[in-house]
Amino acid sequence: MIAPPDLTDQQRVDTRRLRRIPWADTNKLSRFALQEGDLLIVRQGAVGRLALLGAEHATWFYSSSCIRIRPRGEDIVPAYLAFYLSYPPVQKELLSQVLPGTVSSINTAILSELLITVPPREQQQAIVATLLDIDAQIKIQRTIAERLETLKPAIFGEMVEETRPT
Repeated sequence: MIAPPDLTDQQRVDTRRLRRIPWADTNKLSRFALQEGDLLIVRQGAVGRLALLGAEHATWFYSSSCIRIRPRGEDIVPAYLAFYLSYPPVQKELLSQVLPGTVSSINTAILSELLITVPPREQQQAIVATLLDIDAQIKIQRTIAERLETLKPAIFGEMVEETRPT
């Protein structure tokens, strides 16, 4: 079962801490079953964090602390919708609608009021391709930065050892 802590800032599902559901309970939870292309959005607590679900998540379930968005028809590309809902001005608009209380929350009524810009399908696909390319470059740059951070103390140590008197 996917719960809010499992949704990452990169619109992915972190599977390391997923809860397991007994097989006997799966039938009564069928309305919470997921499909490829569904989006999950946190509705309580860290409102607005979301994930686009892939084929590997089909038949998994989601927590009631999330809202499932299932794009229907050919009008909207699920990945485009995920990027759109993550776009800072849209996030700001969504968060401005958060229901007050001890734990901030949104509901399906709030989501249904959100205006969504839907360009032609080909343009949505081009937007998704471009943003995925940028995400790939960000991942590469983060990996390089992590390696350099690890390498930095080793290089310093080597250089200091060279200057020590023997």
